[in-house]
Amino acid sequence: MESEGRGMVGGVPPGAVRSADASCPPVLCVRSLQCLLRGVSGPAAMPEGPELHLAGRYINEACGALVFSGGVERSAVGRGPEVPFSSEAYRISAAARGKELRLTLTPLGSAGAPQELVFRFGMSGSFRLCPAEQLPRHAHLRFRTRDSPTRVLCFIDVRRFGSWRLGGAWQEGRGPCVLSEYQAFRENVLKNLEDKAFDKPICEALLNQKFFNGIGNYLRAEILYRLKIPPFEKARTVLEALKEQEQERKRKNPSLTLSKKLKLMRENPDLLELCHTVPMEVIATEKHLSDPDHLDNYAAFKSWLQCYLVPGMSSLRDRSGRTIWFQGEPGPMAPKGQLPHKKRAQVESDPEAVTPKGRPRASRRRRRAAAEQEEEEAGEGPRKGRAPRRRVTAAAAVPEPEVKAERRRRTPARRGRGEVGSLRHQRGSGAPLTL
Repeated sequence: MESEGRGMVGGVPPGAVRSADASCPPVLCVRSLQCLLRGVSGPAAMPEGPELHLAGRYINEACGALVFSGGVERSAVGRGPEVPFSSEAYRISAAARGKELRLTLTPLGSAGAPQELVFRFGMSGSFRLCPAEQLPRHAHLRFRTRDSPTRVLCFIDVRRFGSWRLGGAWQEGRGPCVLSEYQAFRENVLKNLEDKAFDKPICEALLNQKFFNGIGNYLRAEILYRLKIPPFEKARTVLEALKEQEQERKRKNPSLTLSKKLKLMRENPDLLELCHTVPMEVIATEKHLSDPDHLDNYAAFKSWLQCYLVPGMSSLRDRSGRTIWFQGEPGPMAPKGQLPHKKRAQVESDPEAVTPKGRPRASRRRRRAAAEQEEEEAGEGPRKGRAPRRRVTAAAAVPEPEVKAERRRRTPARRGRGEVGSLRHQRGSGAPLTL
């Protein structure tokens, strides 16, 4: 895991921007969590159930007392339709379910019917309330307040995988939410164990939103780690054992009260219970909802992670290409031909620091990456529209100075698209030069 200061500007996590207007709530905490989950150069992790629920809470608290006015503005590249809604005065409220968030635009008085929108955050979606003169980039949907100075609630999505659709219906095929509909979620899984989704490894089944609505990449790693379940154990094997345990428990204690059930759940949680309690822990780490970019939020979430991106943990890619973090053996259904990679602790250092060999580390990394890319391209064979790559063995037989000289003779002809080459041909053949 990155050290606490890496990638931070002025003590604020990347992506957290504090508004110049003291009355304007700062950036949504989801962005801070996404930045935390980002590798040194990798993309941000996808928002999961907790981030959607935190976004809903943020909107309700930041916008609950505000009155919005006018139409809904959409960017030209937003992945969603135009919103046919306009009102002189309306309020905005939000509700989350799994990996979806619903906004409701309610006109004040009897000015018209409410308009509902359902959002999916994709890989980088978030909401921010900011001054109108400080609109962030990639604000693909915008709602303006009526007060002065005007503020704008923006749906921001840097990578543009997020989207919205008109209407308030949740996406068909998504199961009950692991956070807000726990009992229905549990029953939905246990009564459908014959579904082919459970033929897959448990780490892949946990990403199926038909059964685990709200679970994503970092949550599945944390859940499996706590129960010491190999990620590539067959899902049905894990869950059938759980179903048998539950039936046995009911036979022994048919009259368990709700308080006793909750106590047992806390003392001996099973996988489905952790699918509910682990996301709730993430929400509980949010200490300053009204100040989302507060360092306490960032530090609390970082210290909460036990497995995902943590040094000493191993990782493999599942069959959908997602990286799963774990400890110990991967399990019997692990992909063939892959060896687990172990996360190493990262030491803060100057990226251009000179190594004992006298070459900057960053330069050596670039050189290594270029060599790997060259090997990769060579293995792919000739590409469409390009000449085949010259054989390296032929050049290896020529002494190094001759190779460089030959390269100098060839280069101008390539760069000048044949013009310099034609002049050299005329000069070498004794023909008069034509300029």
